[in-house]
Amino acid sequence: MDKEGEVDNELSAKVESEIQLEKEMRDSDDMPMIVKDYLENGPFQMHDTPGKEEVVLTRTFGDEKIRIVFSIADLTDLDQDSDKYDDRALYDEDDEGHGVEGDESLPSDGQSGGAQSKGVINSGRTKNGNINVAPEDSISPADRPELNDDEGRAPEGAEEDDVDAQEPSVPIRLEVTIEKPGRGALQIETVANDGMIGIENVYYFENADMAQMKSADQELKKREMYLGPPFANLDEDLQVLFERYLDERGVNTALALFVPDYVDYKEQKEYLRWLADVKSFVDA
Repeated sequence: MDKEGEVDNELSAKVESEIQLEKEMRDSDDMPMIVKDYLENGPFQMHDTPGKEEVVLTRTFGDEKIRIVFSIADLTDLDQDSDKYDDRALYDEDDEGHGVEGDESLPSDGQSGGAQSKGVINSGRTKNGNINVAPEDSISPADRPELNDDEGRAPEGAEEDDVDAQEPSVPIRLEVTIEKPGRGALQIETVANDGMIGIENVYYFENADMAQMKSADQELKKREMYLGPPFANLDEDLQVLFERYLDERGVNTALALFVPDYVDYKEQKEYLRWLADVKSFVDA
């Protein structure tokens, strides 16, 4: 049967053009070296299903089962935030005759390839709002102030333009669940950013199954439970001990460096897969 659509061929050609453009932007189909090295030598086993946004890392630590979940959807969220701020700036220029210069909350333009990494900025969000990963919330096997000097701040005497020119990393949320047989589970919400792990919340579930529940009814049950205070309200020494607790279990600088790179790698692969599927459908 002949196609009735008049735009089909044009759409197919445009999608094919986008596929070729994305392939040209990528150096190769191989994994980045830091990703490959971590998967080969790191303590976690990865579970990544093609076509799904979430990635799961698992390991055992003594009698504990540790499960880490992160998602390429964080890139989507950041991209949507960027569009929102761009729209606000446009309206300000139309209504006020000027932009929003000087507002440090606005994102900067950037692009690293893939559909959702276009316009990604160095800001992250929790489920309820913006996050700010403080240096004291970072995890490192080395002394944390020294790590901040190496990873998070420019050396003394560095030119300001050089700092601005550095490509910001993408903050990625990690849900860390630690289970013990018959003892329930701790669920720790963290963010990987700039080679550091920032802790946001620590929850305790008497029933470990509750930590994995995702439906609306199950989420409502969680809200009815007292799961613990905001992490920032805890005694500073207690915060540091929680950081060391995670560090011992492999939730550390190496993981914080691996996750954003893998998210970017996976998002590009999923975008190319999506383009190919769309073209195949249009051409059928």
